[in-house]
Amino acid sequence: MAIITLGPAGTYSHRAAAAVGEEVVFTESVGAIVDAVDAGTQPQGVVPIENSIEGSVTEALDALARTDVAVSQEIVTPIRHALVGRDPAPATVASHPQALSQCRRYLDAHHPDAVREAVASTAQGVVRAGEDPEVAAIAHPATATDGLEVLASDIQDRASNTTRFFAIGPPADRSDAGGKSTVIVYPNTNYPGLLLELLESFADRAINLSRIESRPSGQRLGDYIFHIDLEAGLFEERTQAAMARVEAIADAGWVKPLGSYDTRHVV
Repeated sequence: MAIITLGPAGTYSHRAAAAVGEEVVFTESVGAIVDAVDAGTQPQGVVPIENSIEGSVTEALDALARTDVAVSQEIVTPIRHALVGRDPAPATVASHPQALSQCRRYLDAHHPDAVREAVASTAQGVVRAGEDPEVAAIAHPATATDGLEVLASDIQDRASNTTRFFAIGPPADRSDAGGKSTVIVYPNTNYPGLLLELLESFADRAINLSRIESRPSGQRLGDYIFHIDLEAGLFEERTQAAMARVEAIADAGWVKPLGSYDTRHVV
């Protein structure tokens, strides 16, 4: 079964997708991955959700909110960036914007005069480095092929740099079983204590929230959609009770459970 993710080959998304299945196909944006699964043109996809340094991938959150897909698995992988190229003093360093941000201190210290060029993926930065000897890329060290060298290793600002990915599929893949769950809530209202009521729905039932994030609904200024990760399965009675309360609070809007899942660690 094919899995669509960010390309070209060699991205961290590719490494995460390869842990889910052998047949991996590529596209150039996170939104396109979710749209392809939502439309049924691809059976599965893998999208980055959150980085431990740069935070959530907002394009993925917005795409999940506007489509109808299921989360079937969480993939967690450490990010080990390398400077890949030919010239140890490159005029330009190209990579995905998050990778450039994750290596900001290294670049400031060692290549302060290099132009930082944002491209669609870390692998696309490697393509640029292969085309132009004055360009180096920030990418996984395994991408240093075809005449490129690893000029510096482990250049990320923090050793704990880690990215979470979601494996997504059609609604039929949605499961209630798993140790974690993700829910999207659009209350379509705003009043003092609204967020507190949503949080108490889980806290009163001893359900820990590992992430809650608000994103603009796009309907009007100050109107938000909430993305919630909880450390409980949707099959649990306490979760079902919490969800019933959340649905009552958001009765003017909608509640979308993306599913329950377990975590896979990929080195």
